[in-house]
Amino acid sequence: MPLWLQGALESAQAAIISALIVVLPLVAVWFTNGFQNRDIEALARLGGQAWLLIHGVPLQLANLGNGAGSATGAGAEGSGVLSLIPLGLTLIPFLLAWRAGRRLARASYTDQLWQALLGSWAVYVSFSAATGFVCRTSDVVINLWAAMFIPLIPFGLGMVVGARRESGSWSRLIGVDAVDWIARTSQHSRWAGSYLASAAKAGFLAAMAAVSLSALLLAADIFLHWTQIIAIYEGLEAGALGGAVLTIAQLGYLPNLVIYTLAWASGQGVALGVGSQAGALDTAVGPLPAIPVLGALPHGPLEYGAAALALPIIAGILAGWWFLREGENHFDEWLAIKIKARWFTATCSTLVLGVLIGTAAGLLAGGLAWLARGSAGIGRLTEIGPDPLWTAVWLAAEVGIGVVIGYAAGPWLEHRQKLREADLDSVEYDADRA
Repeated sequence: MPLWLQGALESAQAAIISALIVVLPLVAVWFTNGFQNRDIEALARLGGQAWLLIHGVPLQLANLGNGAGSATGAGAEGSGVLSLIPLGLTLIPFLLAWRAGRRLARASYTDQLWQALLGSWAVYVSFSAATGFVCRTSDVVINLWAAMFIPLIPFGLGMVVGARRESGSWSRLIGVDAVDWIARTSQHSRWAGSYLASAAKAGFLAAMAAVSLSALLLAADIFLHWTQIIAIYEGLEAGALGGAVLTIAQLGYLPNLVIYTLAWASGQGVALGVGSQAGALDTAVGPLPAIPVLGALPHGPLEYGAAALALPIIAGILAGWWFLREGENHFDEWLAIKIKARWFTATCSTLVLGVLIGTAAGLLAGGLAWLARGSAGIGRLTEIGPDPLWTAVWLAAEVGIGVVIGYAAGPWLEHRQKLREADLDSVEYDADRA
């Protein structure tokens, strides 16, 4: 089978499976008379609109009622933009594309993957364009250019990541021998490259550690406010099926909530509507919709809220320690050769390292904040999520502080670890002699 045809079939399979996963919960609600409009065509259009939304396509909502948009200055009267992406559901097409990318990389020879990718992406663009054309209505306006190309971003990214995972190296994937190219550069260039690459890896580690700690904080908060969440479920009286669909929708936004928790813990805070801001240092939140998970939102003054700022610092400490163990601080080595004052070179190189790793972590956090924020399109809920720029600034500063602490304390931690290993070796030696 030609590679372009195999790519097209893989893409069509991923598009259909992701569409079915999105539509099935809506069909269940439709069968239980959960929608006012019982027209099957309306249900199909709603499913298509939901499929586009999980791919990141903004939906222009019209006829929302008088003043729904102008009350907040968000747009024309009675209109709004739904752009709040459920990142948890976006993982569905991403993972399907990841699987397709691995299969295509397995079937391709070196430097031939582009044929499969072009065939695959052409089909996905066509499917997205057809969905946008068929599912647009007078109440939900869809930009066809956005419907064509925005879904290709998560799908194409997943396919490339999957293909890279299967091939094991970029050189095998695209036919470029990076090792040979690096070998032809100067020694100073290789040192600078390894230093910056290690700093970037440490920044990624710090960002992922901060996200993981934020997820733990969110889980603990939901556990502590479980009774309030159950009370909102009971007040909605949605029934078993309605409650299940509502839970699926909330799970779809769970990655968004983790990123909101990260922004909350950084001190920047997160907007929960126009004029509402929730953060570890200050909280001023207006009326919120009856969404069960929002019952976990802390209210009132938080006596120990500032302690949450330690989470990004802890992530920075881990990154600083990891960089020390990596042993790629060539800037410190170069500085020590040029300047003999060790107290100055050690301080300067550590501060520069904190800035580099903190900047890398901040850029990643800002990108995540940008992906997680958006508009629900109605009323005050036209501003939801953290500010990407200030989230990046806050997290970069806190991670940078943690990196300086972790790198400075790393030798002591390494010494303690070596002493512990030496004690274990002596115990094992004594046991063997006995």
